[in-house]
Amino acid sequence: MPRSTKPDRPYHHGDLRRAILQAALDVIAADGPSALSLRDLARRAGVSHAAPAHHFKDRTGLLTAIAAEGHGLLAAALAEAEDLRGTGVRYVRFAREHPAHFQVMFRPELLREDDLELTTARALSSEQLRTAVTTARPETAVTDPRLAGIAAWSFAHGFATLLLSHNLDAVVGDQDPEEVFRTATERLFPTG
Repeated sequence: MPRSTKPDRPYHHGDLRRAILQAALDVIAADGPSALSLRDLARRAGVSHAAPAHHFKDRTGLLTAIAAEGHGLLAAALAEAEDLRGTGVRYVRFAREHPAHFQVMFRPELLREDDLELTTARALSSEQLRTAVTTARPETAVTDPRLAGIAAWSFAHGFATLLLSHNLDAVVGDQDPEEVFRTATERLFPTG
């Protein structure tokens, strides 16, 4: 009986879901979400091209899982902040440490917006931002916490996005981006 020329690959993979997620994060970090292909990720993981579908169904499912994981990581990072400025700094740090997650998390056209894992994780990260705004020192709090939340999120998200897209390289130079952000917030929102 002739031997198969296909490489020997075990049917079972230790943690295929994690392996596919990590490979996807690597691709996104290098080439953006548009470069993702489940078939390529399966090849990288050394499994059949159909194997990732057991965990993610399709590309949108994979991106949704990445966004959900990102929101969970962001919520955990923000929970460690002591104040509103610290929340912003941790937001920027999260974007720097998890750029692939960050690229996907806020792109609704890539995601299943009604996915329970995603909506739950997004609610956790949103709650951390809301808590930071509502517990800000009274003299720095505004009368409308919703508007304050939008302003704080927009400032941190805008800074992080500009930083990751290298639009702040000339401004930041060799300084620590988190310190630049902290200084900018102190100048824009002095505490008296």
